[in-house]
Order: sequence, then structure tokens, then C-alpha cells
Amino acid sequence: MSLTAETPTTTSQDHVEGTSLPDLLYSDVEEDLRSSVRALVTARSPWSDVLARTEAEERVDVDLWARLGRDLGVLGLPVAEDRGGAGASWREVAVVAEELGRAVAAVPFLGSAVMATAVLDRIGATDLLEGLAEGAVTAALLIPFGQLAGNTWRSTCTRDGDTVSGTVRSVADARVADVLLVPTQDGALVQVAVDQEQVTRTPVVSLDETRPLVDIVLDRAAAELVAADASSAVEHATVVGAAVLASEQLGVAEWCLQATVGYLQDRRQFGRTLASYQALRHRCADLWVQVTQARAVARYAAACAAEDSPDLPVAASLAQALCSDVAVHAAEECLQLHGGIGFTWENPVHLYLKRATSSALALGSPHAHRSKLGRLVNLPAPLPEELP
Repeated sequence: MSLTAETPTTTSQDHVEGTSLPDLLYSDVEEDLRSSVRALVTARSPWSDVLARTEAEERVDVDLWARLGRDLGVLGLPVAEDRGGAGASWREVAVVAEELGRAVAAVPFLGSAVMATAVLDRIGATDLLEGLAEGAVTAALLIPFGQLAGNTWRSTCTRDGDTVSGTVRSVADARVADVLLVPTQDGALVQVAVDQEQVTRTPVVSLDETRPLVDIVLDRAAAELVAADASSAVEHATVVGAAVLASEQLGVAEWCLQATVGYLQDRRQFGRTLASYQALRHRCADLWVQVTQARAVARYAAACAAEDSPDLPVAASLAQALCSDVAVHAAEECLQLHGGIGFTWENPVHLYLKRATSSALALGSPHAHRSKLGRLVNLPAPLPEELP
């Protein structure tokens, strides 16, 4: 496998059953991108600000969101240059998601810069895509946040001429969206501007205050047709979303591991640091192994998305099945190994536990993805007598 930064996507020498293996290492460009995003987030959205925002009326960090688009230009990374984007790939998008996960940043990146962008790019809706890439427009794909990625979703929204009606519950990243991308019962995709009386957005009390959910009600809202047949594009967008979400979960797990090790090295008990206790060191070592495994599958899923590989559905479900569990376990270990201080509201650990737990249910639970993965790779279902 190549170790050079000049070939970040694929290698020509390694093959498995005739398929080239993607390089899972981060390229120099990706590391530079990581540094830029981390510097911006550290300066503009420290965890203390994130915590304060969970009790504010406006939960989304609109200033950070604007700066991600205006200062760094990362909202259009996967969009081709002739469509107003940066001409990069989903690999770079995954690096940004990883850093936003490390900071539990309250921005609609997954909804707008990933899933909405993916469905519009698949369809070729250039005009709206340019607005998303520039950061001038924020969009949300109107599907329930718990919808299993890649599965056909039967929308309850109906078209009647140039209007659309229906209700979709628990939609992520729609609270600050300018445009709603609405799949309809007939398989079409329409866009709806939110600044009309026929669109109602009702906030939902969610576990993760940094990713607010809303219920959307459309009552004969004015709609513009984006594509007459968008079912496959919507399914593809959810699979890409699951692949990128795995990198966000990786970022959560990485922060939890780093914070835990740092605390154990500093905290002293009975005249010695907690890090000197072998049992605690073993728990951190086990967690490091799990995070390393999660990084491998998350990187592979991002690479498959970048290449539009036929293996993307398998890679995305594998990444979700593993990264969801690892992120939750890392957050739980972080909370427990911080001792009493970890249970306080003033400590950021609970923000990561909530993000990890809610993300594990987003776009399909780990169990749902394992079941789907079995079907994708043709594993036989267990016999009735083998079930617990």
C-alpha cells in the first residue's frame, strides 16, 4: 500500500479479487484541512460555548456555520468546480466531519453539506447546489433522522400541482434550513422555501441539544420540482450520510479517549496518578484498539463514497455498525474514568455521551445495520431454533 500523499484515494498495486484497495492513510492535504478546521473550531466554538448554547434559544452556531463556508470553503468540498464547489471528494468531507465531531459543533453539516449536497449532486441540480457550496443557502433533506440508510423510505408527502402537503417528524438540521428538499409519494423531489406560512417547524426535545430536531408540517406549501424520479438519489444520499457520520462518530471517540488519558495522567489519588493503576491503563488500551479499528472502517467508508464504489452500501453499514458502538463505549468510559467530575453539567463529557448515543440511532441503529450488512453479503439468516 502506498505511503505517499500524492495517491490519497487508490493504489494500483494492492488488489482483492480484482478490486483496488483505497489508501486509508490521511494525505498531507487532508491533514492541512484538519488543522484549519480544528483551529477555527477551537477559536470560535470551544466546548464552553457549546455548553452555553444548549440552554440558549438558538441552539445552532450560525456564526461558526458561516465561517466554515466563508473562511474555509468546506461546504462545497465534494462538489465539482464547474458546479461551484471545491472539486475535492467525500474523503475530505469526512475529515471535516471528524473534527466537528471532536468539538460536538452545533452546525448543520451532516444535513446540508452532506446529505442535501449528495442528493442534489446525484440529480445534477446545479443552481441550488452552487448555493449550498458557497454557503449562501442551507438545505435539509426531509427524512426522519432515524431512517435506515439505503432503505426505501415511503414518504407521506403528496404533490398537488405546484404545492406539497405532509408531515415528517424528527428531521435533523432543518431548524435553520432555508430550503427543504422533500421526497414525495410519487418518487419526486421538490424544494420548499421555509419562509412561507404553509411551512411549520416545531422543535422536538432531543437527547442531543447540539443537533436539534424538528417536526415539519407542510400544508399546501409552494414547491418547485427538482427531479421527477429521485428515489435512488435519496437512498444514495442517506448511504453517503451514514458513511460520513461514521467519521463524526470517530471524532467523538477520539476526543473521549484523549480526554480520558489526559485526566488519568493529571489526577492523583492516594499519592499517585490514576494512570499508574494497571486496571485503568488496560481499559484505555482496549479503548485505543477499538478507536483504531473504527478509524479504519470509517476511512474505508469515506473512500468508497469518494470513488462511488459499488462496495459503498457494505462499507457504510459496516462503519455504522462498528463506529456507533465504539463512540458510545468511548463516551461511557470517559464519563466513568473521570469519576465524580464527569457527571457534572459543567464538564463537557455529557455533551459527547449525548452526541454518541443519539448518533448511534441516526440513519439506522447498529443492530439494523448489522442486519442489513448480513443481507448485503448474503449471510444466511439464523434458524428459529438458533435464535436466543
